[in-house]
Amino acid sequence: MNRGLKSAFERGDDPLGTWLSIGHPVVAEVSALGGFDFLLLDTEHTSISLETVENMVRAVEATEGRTEMVVRVPANDPVRIKRVLDIGAPGIMVPMIESATDARAFVEATRYPPDGVRGIATGRATAYGREFRRYVAEVNDRLLRIVQIENRAGLENAEEIAAVDGVDALFVGPADLSGALGVFAEWDADDLTAAMERVVDAGRAAGVPVGTLTVDPDDIEMRLDQGFDFLVVGKDTASLLVTHEQLRARYDAARSPDGEADDGP
Repeated sequence: MNRGLKSAFERGDDPLGTWLSIGHPVVAEVSALGGFDFLLLDTEHTSISLETVENMVRAVEATEGRTEMVVRVPANDPVRIKRVLDIGAPGIMVPMIESATDARAFVEATRYPPDGVRGIATGRATAYGREFRRYVAEVNDRLLRIVQIENRAGLENAEEIAAVDGVDALFVGPADLSGALGVFAEWDADDLTAAMERVVDAGRAAGVPVGTLTVDPDDIEMRLDQGFDFLVVGKDTASLLVTHEQLRARYDAARSPDGEADDGP
């Protein structure tokens, strides 16, 4: 495990990621060829197994370039966190953090004793024991830890969450947060904009970068103008849907006598 991605966050290099929800190593490999700083692999809202996570991490590591894998676990569960880290993921993100207590529990779950509660064992992350001592000695400082702010409780406690030692970045979950605020999927709603600005301000006060997801490329400039330090842009399934719709429309237009796509067969 190198420290390139965490260092990029620490330096404020505006790292760029993309979202993966399709559980196949080819998707990870092809995405890594895109030159992203990281891939965000979602295991919260998908059926992706740990074996698939492991193979997708392998695929990214085998691809030339700087891209690294960040895995979003389903919950702030020390067992799941431990198993993902034992695979060798260099970054981890946890959803629905609501308080500084939650954030500290997450950090402790990623750290070996005496600084945390992560169980010690050989596995892929330690090269199956070959680098056991070095990995245990160094990994506490090498992991990238991202916490998600995506409900009212997390928003109210954003300042305290950002100040927790070991939290490397905050991430605004736009879908959940918009739903919690009663403006679901209204991406430019005033309430959502104000909430995002509060999280950005909390991160800035603590010296912690803040990011969010945008599936629509037209929203990139807006989010950067709001002060976000990094973005996850695009999502594999959404990209497939948009591309397929565009291809179908282009084909239908080419077949139409007047050169315009019709509405059906």
